[in-house]
Amino acid sequence: MRPTGVHIRGASPLDWPAVAALLAELGRPDLRGTQEEAEGRRMYERYLERADAVALVADNDGDVVGFLDMEFRTWLNFAAPQAWTPDLVIADGARGKGIGGALLARAEEIARARGCWSMALESATWRERAHAFYVSHGWEETARAFTKLLTDMPWPPAPRA
Repeated sequence: MRPTGVHIRGASPLDWPAVAALLAELGRPDLRGTQEEAEGRRMYERYLERADAVALVADNDGDVVGFLDMEFRTWLNFAAPQAWTPDLVIADGARGKGIGGALLARAEEIARARGCWSMALESATWRERAHAFYVSHGWEETARAFTKLLTDMPWPPAPRA
């Protein structure tokens, strides 16, 4: 059930400021007001043009309060693609209102329409509330993720309270 006043729609270039803020809330590098912001905007706009990806926003009466991006990746031993979600974030003040579930439901509709065999995502180990959210929406924990840093970028970001 979609929350009242919330519309799930395709992201647009005009959504960049809100998406950048949401990604910063998720713990991604905060590009707002930095020298890297223009390049971040260009990367976002190129992402929106990709045929193998989709980006969705949750628009609450004109305010973007949620973001989900999803890529369709192929595996060598599967004929159909897998839908992979790099980012799902809801604004701090909008959490717990069904917006994340509405974004996931729309993403699943899109993945099914594209013939995907599964949906996948990763969630940082300390995001226990997010893990409970995914399980409550029918997702199962099926793997562990491993990372090897190749730069001095701080990762993982400090857990947020």
